[in-house]
Amino acid sequence: MPLLPTSTYRPAALLANGHLQTIAASILRRVPEVRYQRERLELPDGDFVDLDWSWAGPQPAARLGIISHGLEGDSSRPYVRGMARALNQAGFDALAWNYRGCGGETNRLLRAYHLGDTEDLAEVIRHATAAKNYPKIFLTGFSAGGNVTLKYLGEHAARVPPQVQRAAVFSVPTDLKASSMHISRWQNQIYLRRFMGSLREKIRVKAAQLPGQLDLTKLSQMRDFPQFDEYFTAPMHGFASADDYYAQSASGRYLAGIRVPTLLVNALNDPFLPPSCYPREAATASSYFYLETPAMGGHVGFNENGPAGSYYSERRAINFFTRPEPG
Repeated sequence: MPLLPTSTYRPAALLANGHLQTIAASILRRVPEVRYQRERLELPDGDFVDLDWSWAGPQPAARLGIISHGLEGDSSRPYVRGMARALNQAGFDALAWNYRGCGGETNRLLRAYHLGDTEDLAEVIRHATAAKNYPKIFLTGFSAGGNVTLKYLGEHAARVPPQVQRAAVFSVPTDLKASSMHISRWQNQIYLRRFMGSLREKIRVKAAQLPGQLDLTKLSQMRDFPQFDEYFTAPMHGFASADDYYAQSASGRYLAGIRVPTLLVNALNDPFLPPSCYPREAATASSYFYLETPAMGGHVGFNENGPAGSYYSERRAINFFTRPEPG
């Protein structure tokens, strides 16, 4: 019954609510110590993703942590770099991969990435096991990257290679439809405007790259995820509608299939997450899926002693990966 009854997380003293914890971690944090080595991974469909490696030492480590970033993020985000540093300090090599179109260069195809796209993560893992020969792999992801990670582990458990040992994900919208509406509330407009601005710009770039394949007539009028996903995300990626995309891509429906010890940490004061994103019943029924719900933490926050200091998400992931028994 891996529903964890308590959490040891305590936020920094001056970060008293979910919005402050979310914004401080995004705006104020810097992790300059991490140095990446980039590799381009060619994909079977002719597209590519860019991989950023950070090494624990001069020789390859026996353990690799693969980090999946959030919506419209990339490997340079402070929460990704912080996790890479924590993994390195614990003796893990780290691989922060950038989704299609997120590594600084527009991807080649019309399609981009979406929150249910597990095939690219599967290719990254295959590369780490076959080409790089890592014997032990640990997965971590934030927000959208956490949803992809959970869905990957649960939708086809038999295809997950034995090298994948454990996973720890944070601030995950396991119910995509409810989350898409929740972030549209007035108190979340500061976040929504930032996401929508980035998404609209990528569509404009893609339309210029592939003339005649995208209709931009309604783009400037779109103000929320359901509108954008209905008009762009769903048809670009083979879904019948936004609702179909949300239903097929939400990780909550796949949690029962997980067969690798997996930890989900969702703060109760996360401004992005509605009540349906705290899957207590799934954790109670599972022997592999662990749910921790600290009272505080915001969305991808979890600062412990100020924005520039230590982060519970990193300490918790390393603890979950290295202790003899998960939990």
